[in-house]
Amino acid sequence: MISRIRGTLLSREGDRVEVATPGGVVYEVEVPLSVVERLPAMGEEVELRTLYLVREDSNALYGFLEAGERELFARLIGAKGVGAKLALAMLSAYAAPRLARALKEKDVAALVQVSGVGKKTAERIFLELSDRMDDLEWAKAAPGVGDGAVAPAQEAVQALMALGMTFQEADGAVRAVLEDGAPASGPELIRKALAR
Repeated sequence: MISRIRGTLLSREGDRVEVATPGGVVYEVEVPLSVVERLPAMGEEVELRTLYLVREDSNALYGFLEAGERELFARLIGAKGVGAKLALAMLSAYAAPRLARALKEKDVAALVQVSGVGKKTAERIFLELSDRMDDLEWAKAAPGVGDGAVAPAQEAVQALMALGMTFQEADGAVRAVLEDGAPASGPELIRKALAR
């Protein structure tokens, strides 16, 4: 199993990054938006905690900066009806601490903001996962603790959705701007995403 990859960040395109290890192997890793916005600049060293997922029709490597993010992803894909794509969308829409709290508190309003998650899907996910969040570090904290400020990319996606974009459109626009280098603030990111 590939549990971590450390190397030089070569590229970032949408939800995929390439990391070149010192041994010369280059790994393509799928990452949520909440990770993309925290990655170092191209050419710098990065360490990703990974989960290698083998399916009948594909093999993929998913990367996260924190062990808790990887664990939450693993629990999400273990829920009935939640595939890797939906789990990545959930972790792109919300920082891991906020998502874990939404799952624990059965916050339907938060989950249905994610494209592909309707009320019935959210209720099914809650049924399977709401009682499995207590051991995650963030879920032990009081509401708001560990969330920090809303990350600029997540703020931008939420603002673009409020302006009428779907989650996929907003997420794609923000990812495209981040590929060119991360702007300093949420408002700047929103402006550049709207300009595309």
